[in-house]
Amino acid sequence: MFTASIGRAGQRIIDAMVRWLAHGHINPNILTVVGVAINVASGMLFGFGLFFWAGVVLIVANLFDMLDGQVARLSGRVTSFGGFLDSSLDRLSDMVVFVGLMVFSARDTEYHSTLNVCLAGAGMMGSVMVSDASARAESMIPKCDVGFLRRPERVVLFIIGALSTRPGSNNFFANRMPAVLWVLAVGSYWTFAHRMYHTWREVNKGRTLEASREVTAAPPPSTERIEPALAPKTG
Repeated sequence: MFTASIGRAGQRIIDAMVRWLAHGHINPNILTVVGVAINVASGMLFGFGLFFWAGVVLIVANLFDMLDGQVARLSGRVTSFGGFLDSSLDRLSDMVVFVGLMVFSARDTEYHSTLNVCLAGAGMMGSVMVSDASARAESMIPKCDVGFLRRPERVVLFIIGALSTRPGSNNFFANRMPAVLWVLAVGSYWTFAHRMYHTWREVNKGRTLEASREVTAAPPPSTERIEPALAPKTG
């Protein structure tokens, strides 16, 4: 019950912020750009090894990412360009965090790890492929958001990895960022493969339905008996 009360209180705060921003005629695109700028700051903090603060900043950044769509709907400012801007900058937001982690792992410090650099790079490529597969697929099918590792899940994993980082701690739940990188690297490609399969299945289903409609719409074959023509008599 306590957790539910916190959730309801948080939702009321977010709803109040959305109403305030909408009534203040704040352009949702500005919120999108501000959220990306804060994500860039988070990526820089990851690069410097300030993981805890990077996680806090990432939470703030994604609060803006959550607000822009709700403000657009409440204020009646939903536009095609706004959706395009939001989806495009979401990819940038993901990549700057991955780059920050790659820079941190590549630095000549005691935390240097070539493996983590490779995992972060693989995760970054996989996240772009997942988003691109969805965008391409939705030009052929109505929706393609399947898969367990979408952007919200990636953000949550980043936050868990960042806030759990405690240098020198031997606690099992501390310093989970390497595990997060493994999940991101493997899970992104799994999700990409899932979306490829889903798209292939939906496209084939659409072709089957279209073929069945054409068969149904075709006129039935005539059942009228055609008498053979009589050959002319000779002789």
